[in-house]
Amino acid sequence: MTAVVVGNPKPASRTLAAATRLHEALIGTAPDVVVDVVDLGTGLLGWGDDAVASAVSAVAQSELVVVASPTFKASYSGLLKLFLDQFSAGEGLRNVVAVPLMLGAGPEHALCPELLLKPVLVELGATAPAPGLYLRDKTFTEDGAIEAYAARWGTAIRSSRARSLT
Repeated sequence: MTAVVVGNPKPASRTLAAATRLHEALIGTAPDVVVDVVDLGTGLLGWGDDAVASAVSAVAQSELVVVASPTFKASYSGLLKLFLDQFSAGEGLRNVVAVPLMLGAGPEHALCPELLLKPVLVELGATAPAPGLYLRDKTFTEDGAIEAYAARWGTAIRSSRARSLT
């Protein structure tokens, strides 16, 4: 099973489109699970919400997850942080291969996925075998960055996914 998790406060965002497109470029199919975190609403603000627990469980059971956020104040969104806080440290994403993805308006924050989002995913137990990907939010559909990333890192990501199954 594979998943896409998107922490954009706008439903059905460009971030969701980019994450789904990256997943398809890496795996060749649509994700089995899509968590548009904004749809979980106020259930993220506490513990024990059934919809949040179901989303967390689905992501934790995935072999591969693309985790995406827009860039806010040089970091990933607070909405995504609320979702990631639902996973236990070191174990919550154990045996999950994670691909960090962030979108932004310009190149100033190009290292954010690698320096800010990837360490959190690894802290939660995920394996992140490739660098995080940063995309320009206005040009990712035509600039070829997703395709270039998939060509460069797809084999390593797919191989890590296969190892996580054993």
